[in-house]
Amino acid sequence: MTGRVHHISSRENAFLKDLRRLAQQTNAYRKQGQFWVEGDHLCRAALARCVQPVVGVLSESFWQSAQAKEGWATAASKTVVIADALFADISTLESPAPMGFVFNLPAAPALLPDVPTVILDRVQDAGNVGSIVRSAAAFGFKQVVALHGTAALWSPKVLRAGMGAPWGLHLLEGLLVAELAALRVPLVVTSSHAGDYLHAQILPNPCAWVMGHEGQGVCPELEALAQAKVRIAQPGGEESLNVAAAAAICLHASVTRTA
Repeated sequence: MTGRVHHISSRENAFLKDLRRLAQQTNAYRKQGQFWVEGDHLCRAALARCVQPVVGVLSESFWQSAQAKEGWATAASKTVVIADALFADISTLESPAPMGFVFNLPAAPALLPDVPTVILDRVQDAGNVGSIVRSAAAFGFKQVVALHGTAALWSPKVLRAGMGAPWGLHLLEGLLVAELAALRVPLVVTSSHAGDYLHAQILPNPCAWVMGHEGQGVCPELEALAQAKVRIAQPGGEESLNVAAAAAICLHASVTRTA
């Protein structure tokens, strides 16, 4: 491993400054062209999908462990070892993980017109976005399209909430409503107060589910493009469901209630 392992002890090191921005600033990955993933589970999920990290970052104590010697130390083309205190300074987790990967940001893909799709219309909470991405993968959707105003898909919080699901999906972000004209699958929009009840519907397959802003719902422009509008029965009487919970229910319905 000679020449592949770099030990860093200064908090002011340029690489650590860049890494700190990737870990702590939501949109830093767009400027730097790289993104950061922290922790064993997410890193293993990437490797399982043959997604190659460019830098592996290990804490000093983890580097000295048998687990690191068994594979983590050689997973990336370059390995950086830093003091435990420096790793804790970078991490945004309450209990910092002892390792993580830096990946190159993939090139912006083209919209796939015919695949099952989830469209996020200004969904702003990173936890909600990550949870919806995870549900999309679980229920066989292939593409997630984040319209302008939606939480950044490759931000650390979204990636953590997605629990590895982004590696298996076609992700696009920053699109405008007009660009959805390229889709050849019908749009189905959700509403908390209007439309037909989901449990009584036979859904088109494939389709594109539209999940709207946490407070405002789906924008009128998208509603006008939709083939169907549905709502979820709530016999308990709550005003609305969390958008991530609603998405999971709707995407599951696409598996069980299709034409």
